[in-house]
Parts: sequence; structure tokens; C-alpha cells
Amino acid sequence: MKQKSTTEIIQGIFKKITLLVLIAIFNLGSILTSCEAAKNTNKTQRGAAIGTVAGGLLGAVLGNNLGKGGNGALGAVLGGVIGGVAGGVIGNKMDKQAREIQTALPGATVERVGEGIKLTLGENSVRFDINKSTLTSTAKANLDRLVPVFQSYGETNIVIYGYTDSTGTPEHNLTLSDQRAASVKNYLAAKGLTPSRFTTTGMGIADPIATNDTLEGRVQNRRVEFAITANEKMVEDAKKEAGN
Repeated sequence: MKQKSTTEIIQGIFKKITLLVLIAIFNLGSILTSCEAAKNTNKTQRGAAIGTVAGGLLGAVLGNNLGKGGNGALGAVLGGVIGGVAGGVIGNKMDKQAREIQTALPGATVERVGEGIKLTLGENSVRFDINKSTLTSTAKANLDRLVPVFQSYGETNIVIYGYTDSTGTPEHNLTLSDQRAASVKNYLAAKGLTPSRFTTTGMGIADPIATNDTLEGRVQNRRVEFAITANEKMVEDAKKEAGN
């Protein structure tokens, strides 16, 4: 069975929830145009209010669909949508960070989703020896290229997801994937990044991005993913900036 791409997953879910979002925007728009207090707000403020509600609904639905039993990094990125003008401020910062990550590490897959970034480091970016969680010299070199970018954007939280192929027992792979994610976190912390920014999760054989029936597919499934989102300070700063 062919694995769905991230784009296909998002498109399918968007089709299902577009009507809900439109209804929410219509209802809120009606309230804002009929409420006396709301009539005194400007267009930017009303737009921000509509965007916040729509963004919240979108984030809740997407997070619920993508954050359970699959696509963990993507679900984490989409599950906390701020929306409104503040969301736009955060999105602009994430756009810039995504470009810098792609420049620093061309072999990585960088996807801007919602107000966050999904970063996939495959076999060509972070390598592990078979059945090992120790970072190879190649993996360390590639992570070194990410360190300056992560340092420049200190107001982000990063979840590190470790994955394995299907070789071995599910229990063993779950432990191994957790150890691999921890190895990445520990290495980045040793390079001066704040450890509290990072959370690690071992996903084992879950969410394969290719078939495990071939060597090439298993190589692709042995990967590390990052979900990069705004921390509380970035969110509060964005809200203040949006209010000015």
C-alpha cells in the first residue's frame, strides 16, 4: 500500500474541515457586525478576531487528526495554531527560520506547516549504525550545521522524534528510537543549546514514510524528525506586536 505524502494528508483533512471553518468565520463575522462594542473596532482588530477563532478551530481539528497514532511531529506542529495577526507574525519568523535551515542543511526535508516547522533528518542527514543509537561522525557534522540556526531562534520549542525501520521486535525498536532521539538532544545540548527547549519521543516503527520491504525503504524509515513551534515568549511577543 502506497504511503500518503504529507501534502496528501493535509489536503484530505482540509477538504473535510473547510466547511467548519467557513461556518465559524461567518458566524463570528455576523456577531462582530451586529454587536455594538464590536462596531467600534477597526478592520485589523476584527480580522484578527476572526483569524484567531478560525485558526483555533483549524488547529484543534488538525491536531486531533494528525497527532494521534501517526504523524506525530506534524500533529504537534499543527495542534497549537494561534491564528490572527499574532499567528501571522509567528509565521513570518518561521518562514525565515525554515529558509535558514534549508540553506544550512540541504539534505534535510523542511516543511512549513501552520505556524511551525516539520524538519525531517533522514539517512543522508543523521546516520545511526544498525541497531545503534550512537551518532556517527556524519550525523554530528550535520547537526553542527543546525546549531547556529537553533541558537538564532531561541524562542522556539523543539520536539525530537526518533524512528526505526521494522527490523526487530516492536518493543526493541521503540526503545531504540527513544535512545536515538535522546542522542540528538544530548548532542545539541552539549553544543550549548538549552536542554529545556527539547523534548524527545521514540516512535519506533510507527509512521513509515516508505516501504519496509526493501533496503532503500528501510533506510528512509530510519530517521529523526523535529517539530519546531513557538514558545510562550514568542507567542506573547507576537500578540504584543500584533496589538501595536
